[in-house]
Amino acid sequence: MPVDLTPSQALGLWHEVTLQQVHEDGRDLTLRQLAILLEIYLVPPPHTVRGLAARLGVTKPVITRALDTMGEQGLVTRMRDERDRRNVVIKRTVDGALYLERLGDLIIAGGRKLAP
Repeated sequence: MPVDLTPSQALGLWHEVTLQQVHEDGRDLTLRQLAILLEIYLVPPPHTVRGLAARLGVTKPVITRALDTMGEQGLVTRMRDERDRRNVVIKRTVDGALYLERLGDLIIAGGRKLAP
């Protein structure tokens, strides 16, 4: 059942969730990296550097730098598109799915604390 939150409650929930995520996971994703990761996992594939750049309104080098970091952390992988070698396809990983599942669990737990 959805909970109606005030802006202050929503920010408090986000604050609690981000603190827990930092303490428990140790990965330090930027807001942009998190937005990219959510796009990759919540929107059906395929995902390309070009497509992500267009979706987020940033340049391809910005996406590439973010993917470099997320790739080092095991959250995503990249490979050349065999049909069009100019494109780089971004793939999901088990670690990335588990990271976001845990984030979702933290959000649900925090929301339950706010429920009447």
